[in-house]
Amino acid sequence: MNKTSKIRSLKILKRLFLLFSVLSLFLIHFFIPRLITEIRNPIVGLIKRNKNIDFDVASKSKKNIQRKELSISSFDGIKLSARLTLSSIDSTYGTIILLHGIRSNKDTFFDLSTYLAEKGYNSVALDSRAHGKSEGQFCTFGVNEKKDIKKVIDYLSTEENLDHIGIWGQSLGGAIGLQAMGFDQRIKFGIIESTFSDFRTIVNDYFKLHAGFNFTPFSNYLVNRAGSIAEFDPNDANPLKYCENITQPILVVHGNKDDRIKIEYGKNNFSNIKSDDKEFIEIDSANHVNVWKVGGDTYFNKVLQFLNEQKLKAL
Repeated sequence: MNKTSKIRSLKILKRLFLLFSVLSLFLIHFFIPRLITEIRNPIVGLIKRNKNIDFDVASKSKKNIQRKELSISSFDGIKLSARLTLSSIDSTYGTIILLHGIRSNKDTFFDLSTYLAEKGYNSVALDSRAHGKSEGQFCTFGVNEKKDIKKVIDYLSTEENLDHIGIWGQSLGGAIGLQAMGFDQRIKFGIIESTFSDFRTIVNDYFKLHAGFNFTPFSNYLVNRAGSIAEFDPNDANPLKYCENITQPILVVHGNKDDRIKIEYGKNNFSNIKSDDKEFIEIDSANHVNVWKVGGDTYFNKVLQFLNEQKLKAL
């Protein structure tokens, strides 16, 4: 190769390197942060499919089950989609807001709402903002969602004349539930499953889970950019902080084989909860998506016992 050819090859390599650098910076600054918070991003839909959590306890009977579709305006004007399922027995013992995990929707609670109705409880399965049929572009991991829950409770109280409202959330829904309980004392009790304690930490963990390595300054940069794009404060997406305000009765539940959200995060949340009426339930051999299936009748009997204790307080 002559000198002219070498110079030409070197220029091509420099241009390719510059192009690669510019493209990488563009992806890091504009695109990758959107994958964190933009739930309906089509690229995420191609590479990630959410697996609904199993439920095998509820009766499949639809007899005497009354359901009602709700559209609720939130604090910032977006419409939230929810499904109210009414108690199928003569007495009603309370109303439970059901909160799904990330990239899931309210339909995952169809059988659970049937089970609760047969036990005397109303339930409201909510599509979190940017999920299901609810409006919104971005998930804010509890920052705006806790305010959404406040508006849902306002609606249920004024439009449906419902009271003694509790919350049952799993994964992202659990994180929202903790923040909502610490934000609005009208929530009388909670069941929180398999959730994280801090948004920054869980993004770092997920980066390692999917990329095989992590670098905290880099993941923090992505978190900050995600917050900037979606216009929320990532530091406020902190269930651990809101646990300090929780004085209501609560069950905190986690599988000890959860490789997505470490059980230690559930235990940290539990330790920070101020309530005197709290219990931590460790589901042996359960991972992130099969707490209900592995826990089975034993777990649901425990949950029902907890709910009935709250029922007595409402009478």
